[in-house]
Amino acid sequence: MTGRRRTRSPFLSHLSRPVRATALSAAALTACASLTAGCGVVPGTAGSSGDATVKVMTWAPQDTSATNKPGMPAMARAYARWVNAHGGIAGRKLQVLTCNDHNDSVGAAKCARYAADEDVVAVVGSYSQFGDSFLAPLEGSGIPYIGGYGVTNDEFTSAMSYPVNGGQPALLAGLGRALADSCGPVSLVRPDSIAGDELPQLLDSGLKAGRHAPADDQLAAEDATEYEAQSQRALRSATRSAARKGCVVPALGDRTDTFMDSFRRARADYRPVRTATVLGSVDQSVINETGGASGPYEGAYITGWYPVASDPRWDPMKKVINEEAFGDNSIDPADAGVQTTWIAYTVLRAVLEKIGGGETSADTVRHTLDGGLAVSTGGLTPTLRWPYQGKLASVGFSRLVNADVTLQVVQDGRLVAARRDGRADMTDTLVNADLS
Repeated sequence: MTGRRRTRSPFLSHLSRPVRATALSAAALTACASLTAGCGVVPGTAGSSGDATVKVMTWAPQDTSATNKPGMPAMARAYARWVNAHGGIAGRKLQVLTCNDHNDSVGAAKCARYAADEDVVAVVGSYSQFGDSFLAPLEGSGIPYIGGYGVTNDEFTSAMSYPVNGGQPALLAGLGRALADSCGPVSLVRPDSIAGDELPQLLDSGLKAGRHAPADDQLAAEDATEYEAQSQRALRSATRSAARKGCVVPALGDRTDTFMDSFRRARADYRPVRTATVLGSVDQSVINETGGASGPYEGAYITGWYPVASDPRWDPMKKVINEEAFGDNSIDPADAGVQTTWIAYTVLRAVLEKIGGGETSADTVRHTLDGGLAVSTGGLTPTLRWPYQGKLASVGFSRLVNADVTLQVVQDGRLVAARRDGRADMTDTLVNADLS
């Protein structure tokens, strides 16, 4: 469409990230105050500069009208209380600072500057949509970013980033591969933006691997307030075959719920179809908020990064939550953000144990990660390690080291495993994806 407005991809743009010289000279407490009490310290974990305390930060948006991830800093605080109650890590107490980026690029940069001012050794288990705002200050200070949510392409290109999951690229490729075996015609509804332009190629890479025809590509305005026309077109496309039930895939991020309102009304006039999407558009917290078993996602396929919440491999995390955050409703063990934070702190623990009694700083943490450290997460992910150039560098994801996905389905309002074969590695599928 000629003259169509383009916005920079929050997920998958292969354009190089501009290094912004953000002039933020406020001190740490000023930055914290400017974020409307968005920063905090775990009670009882702060120490003087002379004691054996390791200081880190976790950030995420809270109290905004868009995406909110309060469970991530809450999980970080609970983890710190738990390890400190059990002797710390390698004899050192853990101090967690938190920050609220308010889903704002300036807020994200301020959080990064706060981390630098406080001389943290790492930012761990965090969420922000503004990688081009927060990574430049972290890179300038040499602070590693361990286990971000994977919401931006920058997290898979910056040498300072150590992701623990495959982000949106792995999820879409994995969804396409799963739908190739179970769906007739597939209709994708996605934003009319640079971010949206990359989604069909990723979904189609999985469909192609399963010898399925490409998805029918349906565009929608990024700021749409209703999706009646897109719902009608997607349903017509998905039901055009009488032989196999079609699938509709909304990949609209925070607008997915708005789409589902329109879709639920429109689908009564068509043959049954299956819906499917990815974490980041829908997770357990969204399913809960939209009615659970009686909501629009019942029966939907969803690709995720980790085992379902009922898997016993999550029991150590649940133990920490029960001991240190019982009654904290912001921490849902089924939420992918909470799970990512747990895995990120598992990585941090492995790093600190490797360092042992030696100097602990951002430099030594980064050098330990770069030195070939292999981290076991108890089967929640493959063994994690971060070479300088990973297998997916050829398609623009040099830091993507875990391309495994799990296929889940919403049953009785909860995400459960859709198949018994566990994780599927999307590395080869992404290597062969046409992302030009």
